[in-house]
Amino acid sequence: MHDRLSALLDCFRLRARVFHTGSLCDTADFDAHDGVGHLHVLRGGTLRIGDSVAGETTIDEPSLIFYPRPAPHWIRGEGTQGADLVCSSIELGADAGNPLTRSLPARLVLPLRDNTLLRGTLELLFEEAFAGHCGRQAALDRLSELMILQLLRHCMTAGVVAQGVLAGLADPRLAKALNAMHGAPGDAWTLDGLARVSGMSRARFAAHFHHVVGTPPGDYLADWRISVAKTLLKRGQPLKNVALDVGYASASAFARAFAARHAGTSPTAWLSASGASPSH
Repeated sequence: MHDRLSALLDCFRLRARVFHTGSLCDTADFDAHDGVGHLHVLRGGTLRIGDSVAGETTIDEPSLIFYPRPAPHWIRGEGTQGADLVCSSIELGADAGNPLTRSLPARLVLPLRDNTLLRGTLELLFEEAFAGHCGRQAALDRLSELMILQLLRHCMTAGVVAQGVLAGLADPRLAKALNAMHGAPGDAWTLDGLARVSGMSRARFAAHFHHVVGTPPGDYLADWRISVAKTLLKRGQPLKNVALDVGYASASAFARAFAARHAGTSPTAWLSASGASPSH
């Protein structure tokens, strides 16, 4: 099967930064102001975790806790030994509307006892975290990135999410249409053309896509184009070039489509608010 994640990861670069390894006995608070997600890997002990969306829960077995989008939450080691943890911040294009982060739940908790896909990476992560080898930080960061990639694969193959782009990519027919849009956002895709790519009738494709992905194909394509454009703008590409690259005939046509999805905000205003400088 065609690589279902590469185009998404090319657009939204995955970056991890490990900031804690070891025992946690007190409470650690996290907010959403830094604009990153978080990954907490529980090696041993008992961890209490809470947020305003998923509530509070106690985890007492090795588990992966992933917040794919910026979210206020807290974690606390319980008992006399606390919790043995590796924690990292995760950047995955949530601010640019990455459909991967949108398709995941606000908090994902994955017990690790039966997960063979992550076992090798986990062993390496814990060895690097607690052995003190040279180049430790770089190794931990890259291993955390690999773990997120493997988690995304797991979400597709194990049916962890029922709706969204990961559910669509797990569907062999819908994956063909999604791969086509992801790989060539500037092409003049039509509903008929995408249905042909997927090997389905026009009506069946439209209904099935909406049911599985959660949005009509045309809306998904428009959102994907805007997301790609945001990434290109933040990388310093001129607005006119970006508009053409994502399928708009002119910068003004792109600006109108952008504003329609951002409460009237122009691309340059959005870019300035994000902290980047417009390129002309």
